[in-house]
Amino acid sequence: MPHPIMYDDADPVLVKVRQIALALPEATEQIAHGRPTFRCGKMFAMYGGSRKGETKSPIATALLFIPDPAEKEALARDERFFIPAYVGAYGWLGLVLDLESEWTEVAELLDASFRQIAPNRAIARLPTEN
Repeated sequence: MPHPIMYDDADPVLVKVRQIALALPEATEQIAHGRPTFRCGKMFAMYGGSRKGETKSPIATALLFIPDPAEKEALARDERFFIPAYVGAYGWLGLVLDLESEWTEVAELLDASFRQIAPNRAIARLPTEN
């Protein structure tokens, strides 16, 4: 039995996340466990989820991502971030989003997550910093 769909395609926060995630080279969207996931071969982000230990209380607008290892400790200390259920054990973090979120920061988090899993050919297509 497939998982029920746990998101709304018209969600304006999801629309913004999609715009950022799918602009990354070779990024695709796939529905898994009833939620949008963003991949470049492997999954680098998921929209929606729950906090570890609170699987019965999903957060519809959470962004789950793989943090840059150099930034993970600092992000984990920031009260805006949380350890998500299921994928938190593998180093992922979550951030609750809304339309007032800092979208430049969201783009940076998605970029860092993408760089953790993407093949070198896709990473080579990313813009270089000046």
